Amino acid sequence: MGKLFEEMFPEHESFIRNQHIFFVGSAPLDGEGHVNLSPKGHDVLRIFSPRQVGYLDLTGSGNETSAHLEENGRITLMFMAVQGPPMILRLYGKGRVILPGSVEWEELAPHFDLLPGARQIILVDIHAVKTSCGYSVPFYDYTGERETLQKWAAQKGEEGLHEYHQEKNMRSMDGLPTTLGRSMG
Repeated sequence: MGKLFEEMFPEHESFIRNQHIFFVGSAPLDGEGHVNLSPKGHDVLRIFSPRQVGYLDLTGSGNETSAHLEENGRITLMFMAVQGPPMILRLYGKGRVILPGSVEWEELAPHFDLLPGARQIILVDIHAVKTSCGYSVPFYDYTGERETLQKWAAQKGEEGLHEYHQEKNMRSMDGLPTTLGRSMG
């Protein structure tokens, strides 16, 4: 049922572009820390090549992905069809965090609609693409994006977000430093 590829083919890219949600998985190396799985909505993912994607990461209550990438770089992105023909697609790769103000941010940011609360770009170099059947994934109807996070971030403002990042986004729940923690510390 599952098939493994070294890079995305056009049909994989088309499938990814048609999904309204994807999931990001990461974990620390020690085997004792928490595995993180985060859902991502909005139009934040960009395909740069058959072996590279990036997504605009919005402020959240934690910053686990950043901490795990800082420690070991391992990341998996998962997409699944909840409408149309069944399929699950995973992108396995090495990721890194691109922060505002860096040269890479200036190069990559124009590819995104910079939503309120944007804190970093996660850039992923893909080493494997795996598809599987998705036969057990139920159907769901997409009715729109939630605007709660964007409204919250806009209300906080730049200074409020900076304070929030200092309070909530500098370390993972396991105490690992995030890229924000390294750059602001």
